[in-house]
Amino acid sequence: MSEENFIVSALKYRPSEWDAVVGQKTITTTLKQAIETNQLAKAYLFCGPRGVGKTTIARIFAKSINQSIGNAQDDFSYNIFELDAASNNSVDDIRNITDQVRIPPQIGDYKVHIIDEVHMLSQSAFNAFLKTLEEPPKHAVFILATTEKHKIIPTILSRCQVYDFSRITINDIADHLKMIADKENVKTEYQALLVIAEKADGALRDALSLFDQMVNFCNKDITYDAVIKNLNILDHEYFFKMTQSFNENDIHSCLLLFNEILLNGFDGQLFLNGLGNHMRNLLVCKDASTLSLLECSDDVKKKYQDQCALIKSKEIVDSLNIIGEADVQYKISKNQRLHVELSLMKLASLNLSAEKKKSINLK
Repeated sequence: MSEENFIVSALKYRPSEWDAVVGQKTITTTLKQAIETNQLAKAYLFCGPRGVGKTTIARIFAKSINQSIGNAQDDFSYNIFELDAASNNSVDDIRNITDQVRIPPQIGDYKVHIIDEVHMLSQSAFNAFLKTLEEPPKHAVFILATTEKHKIIPTILSRCQVYDFSRITINDIADHLKMIADKENVKTEYQALLVIAEKADGALRDALSLFDQMVNFCNKDITYDAVIKNLNILDHEYFFKMTQSFNENDIHSCLLLFNEILLNGFDGQLFLNGLGNHMRNLLVCKDASTLSLLECSDDVKKKYQDQCALIKSKEIVDSLNIIGEADVQYKISKNQRLHVELSLMKLASLNLSAEKKKSINLK
């Protein structure tokens, strides 16, 4: 990335046009059609996890509303007002908005008020806002954004068009990171970008922050090995090897592999969570109809398909039950290492026949 006037990727590549928005196609299409057909509601509520584009789309929407009825080159920034309810949540802050709402815009037809983190408003502030929301002036449009929809009072919800934003898929995030990497002349392995996307858990903003971190760590050459090392992520190869040992009833290999994982600094519960996700992916591969739920590179997907063919579905489900129980009990266990090891022994014994279980020799 350019060393002069460095701008973090989350700001530098923040979308300013509809086409640049990632992973929210349904919502952007609906909002554009509302503008084109002049069927604008007076209040919108954007809900969803952090970092998925709520505030970004609110700003694009606010800008587009006036541009649709005027000259696209006109400056309508004075028609857009933003309030961060996390730090401005009092009755006086809402009264300032209601006072501004009464004044019609000098340019354009609409004044748009964006209230971010609206769930942080106090109860009295909600009540003060309610009257304005019930009978807003014809030139006013409100866009409310929140990560916690359940905290919004029903009387506010009933007066808004509600849009539920979804988490952005791993592949969409990875493709977006690839586009940015190409622009910034950063070499990348696509599998590394998939790991960053998975770590971000559906939040594009988090993924961009991790990407900047990896650019610095890798000196513009982002590899899979460097990503799993820097972000403290367990390599999926561990889980493939562990599952193979389960299938071969090789308890000793399981214990040695788990010891290696602990020596590399990984927590036992992190390992259990990763192992559970691995088993879930194997189960997903059992049927072609659910294969689309597997978000990984084609090479890794092929490994999952090959391994799941060696294991019965019932064994995978039984494994998930054992792992889930171990995960729940992990925190209260006095000997957490032994707790995980006992679970590994159970997993390595799942496909043993009754006769083999009696005669198994653990030497």
